[in-house]
Amino acid sequence: MSKTVIRTEAAPAPFQGAPYSQAIRSGDFVFVSGQLGLKPGEATLPEGITAQTKQVLANLAAILEAAGSSPAHIVKTTVFLADLGDFAAMNELYAPFVGDQPPARSTFQVAKLPSAALIEIEAIARVA
Repeated sequence: MSKTVIRTEAAPAPFQGAPYSQAIRSGDFVFVSGQLGLKPGEATLPEGITAQTKQVLANLAAILEAAGSSPAHIVKTTVFLADLGDFAAMNELYAPFVGDQPPARSTFQVAKLPSAALIEIEAIARVA
């Protein structure tokens, strides 16, 4: 099965020199790399879990749109948190983003995220 690299300027580019794509479309699925709360073209994260989560979700939506999908078509996410104490704040924004048929999800507290981020989310979605 072939694969197509997904790239949009509406979400941050991969870190300079890093060997990964924003997403890969293969068949009827799109696999979105973990997204941080960086705005496109910026190198500094906003402060706080709420601001970072909002931007992570905006980045995911932009990449999914570029791939011919949308948040409504997400089937699986993995959420990485620097502190599980931020779970409730993340969930307040995540719940409306995924709608009334939420995808399968795993959530982990991790020791460290790139750029000292508080959150990273990766996703798998069906193509609309």
